[in-house]
Amino acid sequence: MPSLPPAIAEIRLAVRTALADLPTGSTVVVALSGGADSLALAAATAFEAPKLGLRAETITVDHGLQEGSDAVAARAAEIASDLGLTAHVVPVVVDRADGPEAAARTARYAALRQAANGAAAVLLGHTLDDQAETVLLGLARGSGAASLQGMAPVREDDGGLRWLRPLLGSRRETTRAFCAASALEVWDDPHNLDDRFSRVRVRERVLPVLEAELGPGVAEALARTAEQLREDAAAFDEMIHETIEDIVEHAEAGISVSAAALAANPAALRNRIIRLVVDSEFGVSLTRVQTVEVARLATDWSGQGPIDLPGCAAARHGGRIVFTAR
Repeated sequence: MPSLPPAIAEIRLAVRTALADLPTGSTVVVALSGGADSLALAAATAFEAPKLGLRAETITVDHGLQEGSDAVAARAAEIASDLGLTAHVVPVVVDRADGPEAAARTARYAALRQAANGAAAVLLGHTLDDQAETVLLGLARGSGAASLQGMAPVREDDGGLRWLRPLLGSRRETTRAFCAASALEVWDDPHNLDDRFSRVRVRERVLPVLEAELGPGVAEALARTAEQLREDAAAFDEMIHETIEDIVEHAEAGISVSAAALAANPAALRNRIIRLVVDSEFGVSLTRVQTVEVARLATDWSGQGPIDLPGCAAARHGGRIVFTAR
């Protein structure tokens, strides 16, 4: 028998590993755009899911942002059907107020979540290259370790739906080789070559320059960095939740934290505690500048007044920092 092409073997193994612990008889959904990454993911899932006792479907979200997008979505669904998958097309309306990239992403995930109701997992076709681009963009924006963690291979939302990214260890060139070896018709999104988008500039200009000037392996190094930071974040989260139980108390119209306990902790832990408390209680995210200003109420107290924050205010009262809704 002829040997299996390496690209097909790699992608199938990645999918098999990602699906291995899902309950037998459950349904998995592949987010299918028609591009090489999601097509390779769909084809590998069509092969692996039945062997694991899983039902597999695809959902293609038609954002309606390009002329003929409905035909592209219909073609992707047709290919999925040819692979033996139940295929769905979901049209969405994209609110461009926050920019087309962010708006399309928001609409896409909302549609996937709704359409995947009852499924155990949604599979997303992000690759190692996507991860490297995400880390570089986070670094350029200076948005801290959270953004440098990139995309998690497994995430479970509040409804218990798992979001899986089986291909984060595979290169984009591998998914293309998979599609070529499988005779799959790939759709190339014109937006992926439009340098109005920052991610395209990173992909087409920044990463190639880094590879040329620093040598090969930059994308892999960025992906490893993301993985290490996720490990660090998991350890920090455990420490934070253990600490918070001892230093946080509910207050009238809000919540309070022991100033002495905050000051006694290292800056990294102190700042994470502040951000977590505010996010958990008021559902807002603090910038680094805002977080540091709140921390000064514990570490550099000189009688300063309340600090206005998104959705709340922080003030020093005796030995505690009190956060109240505004």
